[in-house]
Amino acid sequence: MAQLTDDCFAQGGRLMTTAEALALLAEKVAPVAGSERVALHDGLGRILAETVTAAADVPAHDNSAVDGYAVHFGELDPKNETRLPVTGRAAAGHPLGRPARRGEAIRIFTGALMPEGPDTVMMQEDCSLEGETVVIRPGIKPGANRRRRGEDIHAGSVVLERGLRLRPQDLGQAAAVGRGELLVSLPLRAALFSTGDELREPGAALEPGCIYDSNRYTVGGLLRGLGCAVSDLGILPDRRAAVEEALAAAARDHDLIVTSGGVSVGEEDHVRQVVETLGHLHLWRLAVKPGRPIALGQVGRVPFVGLPGNPVAVVVTFLNIVRPMILRLMGGTDLTPHHFRVAAAFDHRKKKDRREWLRARLERDGQGGWRAVKFPREGAGILSSLVESDGLVELPEGLTHLEAGTLVDFLPFSEVSS
Repeated sequence: MAQLTDDCFAQGGRLMTTAEALALLAEKVAPVAGSERVALHDGLGRILAETVTAAADVPAHDNSAVDGYAVHFGELDPKNETRLPVTGRAAAGHPLGRPARRGEAIRIFTGALMPEGPDTVMMQEDCSLEGETVVIRPGIKPGANRRRRGEDIHAGSVVLERGLRLRPQDLGQAAAVGRGELLVSLPLRAALFSTGDELREPGAALEPGCIYDSNRYTVGGLLRGLGCAVSDLGILPDRRAAVEEALAAAARDHDLIVTSGGVSVGEEDHVRQVVETLGHLHLWRLAVKPGRPIALGQVGRVPFVGLPGNPVAVVVTFLNIVRPMILRLMGGTDLTPHHFRVAAAFDHRKKKDRREWLRARLERDGQGGWRAVKFPREGAGILSSLVESDGLVELPEGLTHLEAGTLVDFLPFSEVSS
């Protein structure tokens, strides 16, 4: 697998805007994952590593869109009922096998190959059968209920672009053009650590001054949701030698190292010192709230991400900075999740030149729309605020005062949960 060049995350020490951070990532980060061929049923959520084109038209032949009767439009009386003998039958996978003669109707079913000759299909609900004769009402349009060859896809056209993260409908599209396998990026091998002597595994005894490690489970879920192959390497103690040994070992067989906490300037923050010894570390100070500091760097030539320690800051910085970086490392091109405009159900003041993300839930506004209700507490350590919210309200740098009723950008967690 390819690796990043030295010092690829270098940047000045001033506060960066989110747009600047994402632009720098776009410039510096290149795909590192190799590729493999997988069967379609194994492709869900993977990054497509090839462009898929159609080898043939879809549908491959004109066919019927409904159950009914295939007829020559020119033989229908435009003002009165038309009576035609039913002399043949065509079903999906079982064509008529001969040209249809004028003066006859062919019983036809949805998906069946249109017989040579007829150009129109009368829906069975709009006609009646009298013995072996079909009675057709006037008023149908020429070519009605006839699917044309290639009306969905023309041979040679691109149906799936390289870099797409495959959804169920994409797999169906690949199947529709006859592909049984796809070339996809290999999962990014991500090493995940938490740091700190105060952390304990859930279920263990909790001594005074200690807390359960939640970040590793949150970040692990986010990484797996992106299709990463995650190595959960546990909790690193506040001992430099142990940290250095663990990070050096992780760099040997992973494509990415992710930690939370331990990258500040305190005496016990050994992760920062170790990364600087083994490679490079750049503490990006972002003009955002929550989650201003995020450490990006390299252990050797393997990308390193040091997330903040506060649970909410971890999620916000991951979704808005780390997620697009990881997708880019895997060769993805669709990096920006969709935001939706909703009305704010609250007033809010913020500092200028800083982007903020507020936790909020959605509720009906009584007029057929939605409004965002802000979670009442803003602390970056309140993990329950994420559990009780539907997503994030994003407030741009230039805004200083938000009034209730103003339209805001809302990012649902469902947009970035996988």
